[in-house]
Amino acid sequence: MPKTVLVLGDSLSAAHNIPVESGWVHLLDVRLSNMVPKWTAVNASISGETSLSARHRLPALLREYHPAVLVIELGANDGLRGLPLPALRDNLAAMVELARQHKAKVLLLGIELPVNYGPQYRDGLRAIYADLARDRHIALVPFLLDGIALDPALMQDDGLHPVASAEPRVLDNVWKQLQPLLH
Repeated sequence: MPKTVLVLGDSLSAAHNIPVESGWVHLLDVRLSNMVPKWTAVNASISGETSLSARHRLPALLREYHPAVLVIELGANDGLRGLPLPALRDNLAAMVELARQHKAKVLLLGIELPVNYGPQYRDGLRAIYADLARDRHIALVPFLLDGIALDPALMQDDGLHPVASAEPRVLDNVWKQLQPLLH
């Protein structure tokens, strides 16, 4: 039976406005299926997901899929709604601890907000990911869309979501930190 990577994220992992088979999580599943021993990716991402709603869904997902690795890609919707950063930190920390209780390794995927959110909020968001990774000794991709977000040719018209042709690059950003966890 293949081991499982469970991806819990928002629209950035749910293939927003692109074919699901073009999304980075599906591309990950294809890559994992070619490994020996076999792995599989389960995409539990939902467009619009906040850290609080994901925190509530996570216990059932862990019981159902028994992942060896949990990839958490959350925070963008919390930030876009201006939710308090301490609440995001608490929700992410609770998910990390819950994953550990289920013997799953954790990879945290950081996200950046548009510059109009101001440096204080943006720096605070960035610090949440870095601090959690350091304090909980978990793997971190500081910015999921690194090398993608600032290139208009790689982004949809909304400026928030990558186009299908950019998804392999998103996977490359994730893979660098995910691959060491797959053993």
